[in-house]
Amino acid sequence: MLEKTTLGSTGFSVTRLGLGTLVMGPLQANLSPEEGAKIIRKALERGISFLDTAHIYKTYDHIRLAKEGWTKELVIATKTPAIDYDKAERHIHVALEALDVDSLDMMLLHAARAGEDVFEERAGAFQCLCDYKEKGLIKAVGVSTHHVGIVRVAGSRDDVDVIHPLINMAGTGILGGTVEDMASAIETASLNGKGIYAMKALGGGSLLDKMEEAFKFVMDLPGIDSLVVGMVSEAEVEMNYRFFSGEPIPLDEQEAARREKRLKIVEAYCKGCGLCIDTCPNGALSMANGKSSVDPDKCLLCGYCTPACPEFAIRVI
Repeated sequence: MLEKTTLGSTGFSVTRLGLGTLVMGPLQANLSPEEGAKIIRKALERGISFLDTAHIYKTYDHIRLAKEGWTKELVIATKTPAIDYDKAERHIHVALEALDVDSLDMMLLHAARAGEDVFEERAGAFQCLCDYKEKGLIKAVGVSTHHVGIVRVAGSRDDVDVIHPLINMAGTGILGGTVEDMASAIETASLNGKGIYAMKALGGGSLLDKMEEAFKFVMDLPGIDSLVVGMVSEAEVEMNYRFFSGEPIPLDEQEAARREKRLKIVEAYCKGCGLCIDTCPNGALSMANGKSSVDPDKCLLCGYCTPACPEFAIRVI
């Protein structure tokens, strides 16, 4: 059985394993809503009661279909990339309608690669979230980030309920500091009552061969309430359920899950710097139309390119 905990001071009871839906949407695996719903429903039936999504993931339909007829506890966190008040307001109403809910459990500023001034630069959007919390249409607000500085700032603000930070044992994707800096910022924020649910424990897929060690590293950090993990198959749901329930995972199942993976370059994030190309030992990466491109027939899934990308645009899905 999956362990549950309270997410900071929000009052939400969440499983320590959450399901992240980015990987199943059009930005990555591009599963249909029906295909995604089947995976999500499997997770719900296995007791995973915490889902993470976002406006840009375009997975609201997947979640809505999965929860049809579901009567047990379910907590859904979503995010908005909005900068101003009006756009944030539109994103709130889109989420309410698409998820078919009367109120949103959580909506965060989607500020993955933003700098420390995000609350000033996006003051209008965050004010909108706070106003809708006051109206009772959002229950908790906060920020999603890869930046140590934002975790520190958010952790000290009275109007932030939840922080969704990136952390993994390799430090892949962390901005503004080291793994130790991020861990310290997370612990301080948690002590200040913030709910902390982490992301990217597997470093975008580069730590798949050290999965159990990578998961344990994050879950043992002080202040981590939950960890969301992207899953694109029922087999992945089962494997992650087993780990977080304390059950052994046969090596053949781990290997099978890894063989199903592929390298994905998120074009919206890629800036065409070419740093990844030099790290590839098999010549699988090249430039095409100003973006990095992967030849799946040559890709070894070694993961060397993932930490080389300064934009965190390369994922193993």
